[in-house]
Amino acid sequence: MPKHSRRLLRGLGLVCALALAATACGSDDDSGGHKQVGAGDLQTALKNGGSVTVWAWEPTLKQVAADFEKKYPKVDIKLVNAGTNNDQYKALQNAISAKKGVPDVAQIEYYALSQYALTKSVTDLKAYGADKLAGSYSPGPWNSVQTGDGIYGLPMDSGPMALFYNKKVFDTYDIAVPTTWDEYVDAARKLHKADPKAYITSDVGDAGLTTSLLWQAGSHPYKVDGTEVGIDFGDAGAKKFTETWQKLIDEKLVSPVSGWSDDWYKGLGDGTIATLPTGAWMPANFASGVKGAAGDWRAAPLPQWTKGADASAENGGSSLALPELGKNKELAYAFVEYANSGAGVQTRIKNGAFPATTKDLNDKAFQETAFPYFGGQKANKVFADAAKAVPAGWNYLPYQVYANSIFNDTVGKAYVSDTKLGDGLKAWQDASAKYGKEQGFTVEK
Repeated sequence: MPKHSRRLLRGLGLVCALALAATACGSDDDSGGHKQVGAGDLQTALKNGGSVTVWAWEPTLKQVAADFEKKYPKVDIKLVNAGTNNDQYKALQNAISAKKGVPDVAQIEYYALSQYALTKSVTDLKAYGADKLAGSYSPGPWNSVQTGDGIYGLPMDSGPMALFYNKKVFDTYDIAVPTTWDEYVDAARKLHKADPKAYITSDVGDAGLTTSLLWQAGSHPYKVDGTEVGIDFGDAGAKKFTETWQKLIDEKLVSPVSGWSDDWYKGLGDGTIATLPTGAWMPANFASGVKGAAGDWRAAPLPQWTKGADASAENGGSSLALPELGKNKELAYAFVEYANSGAGVQTRIKNGAFPATTKDLNDKAFQETAFPYFGGQKANKVFADAAKAVPAGWNYLPYQVYANSIFNDTVGKAYVSDTKLGDGLKAWQDASAKYGKEQGFTVEK
């Protein structure tokens, strides 16, 4: 194995051997990853039964696992919460490194999945017929589970973006719901002038929000082809974002309150944070964390960078993948397909998940579901339309987990100093490129 590939694997914390001249890493009985598996094979595995260990933090899977076991009595689903996102990723990488205790199924967020795919640490699901499900999912999530020619997970949920806004606040100050980001800036000015304690939103620098808004703006900062990557935050889409968002920062129109903090929830509740551009998974968090503002909030399409356009983006979302060192591949895939494409989808929707499956997104009953929290609004229609409007062609870096970890040291400075947002993005670009080269990637602008 070339020296640069060894550096790459150490840097990613994944020591499973990259398939270059030898075989891909995997368990000794690599039954699922290297041969075609038909429906008959899956049914035989289900009939014979066995145990499947699933590492996931997503709460609706508990009922899905119970239903699956009831349907297939010889199958035991061992659902383990190994921590959310980064905590689980560390545990997963440690297990892969030790070649011991690797789960059969793992929840992996879209932005992190390519890291595992590149190092052959998760199984290409095309061998199980996953490619036949291409038309079953909305474009954003489906694109996110693909790396090169492989399919490395099945989408579990999605996060098409919407603008959640406090209708009570907007009505009080006669502010129209913005349809463009320029109108959003004007609304921010009007609100803050009317009430200096109120802000259009809060933002202290968030990698997920930034990349999602760049995605919506038509920016393509990341180009990925195996271990060859390109990083460039200087395209026209990125400039649209920086020019507009810089106005909000310069004029102090965004609240300096960190997301998910107690003060953030308080601001959403008392109207001092008046909007939230984020993913369609947010309603459950409003209902549980901002109970006092029930009836005040609504959902609207995301403001557009160009008047009259119709573009959204994804923010958040996860897949279920099969680690290459896991056992019982047929059973594991059968569970993943049940949870993310079969009957488990409806179970998860009923328990508050937002689907990635087009059938459910287009379902009339789903779209006409009234949300008491949003004053009876049928918000799923807004979210479903957003899912159809996600621009294609977006990529994350194969080491996006690391890149996001240094966001506050680069772009984040624009929110707390004289550093301009564009300069912060350039610093993020340079730091991400430097790290990539150190890990053995070929990095080009």
